[in-house]
Order: sequence, then C-alpha cells, then structure tokens
Amino acid sequence: MRTLPLLLSMISLVGAWAAEPIRNPEARLRDVARLQGVRGNQLLGYGMVVGLDGTGDKDQTKFTVQSLANLMARQGVSIDPKAVKVKNVAAVMVTAELPPFAKPGQKIDITVSSMGDAKSLAGGTLLMTPLQGPDNQIYAVAQGPLLVNGFSAGGAGSTVTKNHPTAGRIPDGALVERAVPGDFGARDQLRYSLQEEDFTTAVRVASAINEELGRMVARPVDGRTVEVAVPQEFKGKVVEMVARLEHLPIPLQSRSRVVVNEKTGTVILGADVKLGAVAIVQGGLSISVTSTPTVSQPAPLSKGKTQTTATTETKVTEEKPKTLTIEPGVSVGRLAEMLNTLGTSPRDLVSILQAIKDAGALNAELRIL
Repeated sequence: MRTLPLLLSMISLVGAWAAEPIRNPEARLRDVARLQGVRGNQLLGYGMVVGLDGTGDKDQTKFTVQSLANLMARQGVSIDPKAVKVKNVAAVMVTAELPPFAKPGQKIDITVSSMGDAKSLAGGTLLMTPLQGPDNQIYAVAQGPLLVNGFSAGGAGSTVTKNHPTAGRIPDGALVERAVPGDFGARDQLRYSLQEEDFTTAVRVASAINEELGRMVARPVDGRTVEVAVPQEFKGKVVEMVARLEHLPIPLQSRSRVVVNEKTGTVILGADVKLGAVAIVQGGLSISVTSTPTVSQPAPLSKGKTQTTATTETKVTEEKPKTLTIEPGVSVGRLAEMLNTLGTSPRDLVSILQAIKDAGALNAELRIL
C-alpha cells in the first residue's frame, strides 16, 4: 500500500525535472569580450647568433658577413669583410610581443628565427639586439642563449633532421626599456569588443553591466561593441570598475556552425545542427596509370645499342554510385555516421557538406579553413 504514494512522488519529481527549462551556458565577461586599447604590441629586431658548431650561415650570405664586420668595428676591431670566413655565426630576426601595461625592467619572451642558410641554431647565443615597434622606437633589448627544440646532423650524403632547428626561443630573453604611453585610469569611457559578432550577446552584456552598476551607463553600439560611460564614483578608479565587471556572468546562445579544414579533411561540427530534406548521390571514377620499364637488347654482332623502353598500362575503375536520402530534421552528426558506414572519406564529406549548404539544406554557418 505504501508503494503507490512513493511511485506518485517519483513521477512528480521526474515531471518537475523535465519541465525545468534548459538554461543557456554562461561565461564571464572577461572571456566574452576584450577592452579596446588593452592589447599587446609587436616588436621586431635584427641580430646575430654566435657560438654555433659549424652550422651557421655560409660565405655566400653577404649580409651576415657585413653585419659581423660592422659589429667588430663597433668593438674597435677593423677587418675586411672579404677576409671573413666563419661558420659559427648566423643572422637572425628576433620577434616579441610587448604585453599591455609592460613597464621598464620587466622581461618578455622572444623568438629567434634564421634568415640566412644556417643549418641549425642549436647551442648559439643571441647578441644584444634592440627590438623596435612600428614607430621605430626601441622598446626592449634582447640577448641570451637559445633553446632550440630540434637538431640537424649528417654527412656523406645522409642528413637527419628533427623538428625545426633554425628557430628557437629565449624565455625572459628581452628586457623592456620603454613603456607604451597611456593613462588607463583616467579614461571617461570604456569600449568592450565581443570575441564574436552577436547582437543578442551585446545586448546581454550591456544589461548585465547596467544591472551591476545600478544605472544605465552601458549601451550596445553594434553586434560586437558595447560602450560604457564611467560613473562619477569611479572617476580615477577605472581599474576597480573593470575588476568588478570582468567576472559578470553573461548568458550565451549556441551557434549552429560547421567548421571544415579542406587541407586535412577534418570536419568539426555540432551534433545538434539540423538538415533539411536532401538526397545525396556520390560516386567516384578511379584512373590508374602504371609504367613498367623494359630493356631492349640487340642481337649479337648486330652493332645495335641497348635501349630502355617503358610499357604503359592504363586501368579505369568506376565505382557504383552511393545514394543516401536524408529526412528533414536529421542532425549533421547523424549524417556523418551514415556517410561513414558507406565508406565516405573525410575529404568527400567536406565536398558533400559544401554541396548541401549550396542546396539550402544546411541551416548553419559553414566555415572553411
């Protein structure tokens, strides 16, 4: 007798759980949008790597020899560039990113890449290299031993190479000498740029900021930008305001998208993307051409010459077309499973998805990398 009330209570709990609406995923404001003006700056420099074990630039790399001669001249040693023949020096380009709000005295990572015909930079040391910004101002100076995750060795016609030995990194290899000018704390207005264009998310970001600050200070400018006026109580304290806003939860809406890498045949898709009614007919024509070399030997004492000829054989194979009918509402994930059972290759799947999109049966964004 006590089983019936227990069963009814379980049914009511299941019904309440099923009736609960599915909530959209949430993300923090700092993960959804970025502040305009808060970004890194690219730095570039030309330098020399020394200490290589005979794997540096060869003599025909003229700019390396000239750079070495100029470097020695600055050290008080005058030499003729034509007389310089070394193999343990390489000319390199040094790149780095100056983080936002970087101050003099801080260290940043750098990447060193060979620009000549050096075989490897392993074991080399980068000499002092100024790093310039787009305005030709020096913002950092780089120097130090390289970390190269690779090697190249060989001899007598045989060479073994692992990874990429002509590029390396130096952690904390550059010292910041100049800061990017700007006073972030004195701003009267902030502009958030969404990571992806979406009008609904822009409206939700503005609503969340207004609700947090208790006043209408944020407004969506377009589908990617939200403009925020700094309230009077946060004048001169913009950092505190940004720290308060960056953890706001922002409801997100899922986007129907299929990502295709045509070069590798990789397809990344959401299983909830639906298809319209469509019929797929896919077949293939295979043509194989083989060439077999044969030797024609003349008869004895005929004064003929031995010649090599080739026998060519062409074979054409036409596969039986594969037909697949898709009902409305089938997900792309189910389509991939069905095509996989038919033996369809990933590259064929890429072509099929493109054709379905052109036919108007794929109601999702198709992004081809």
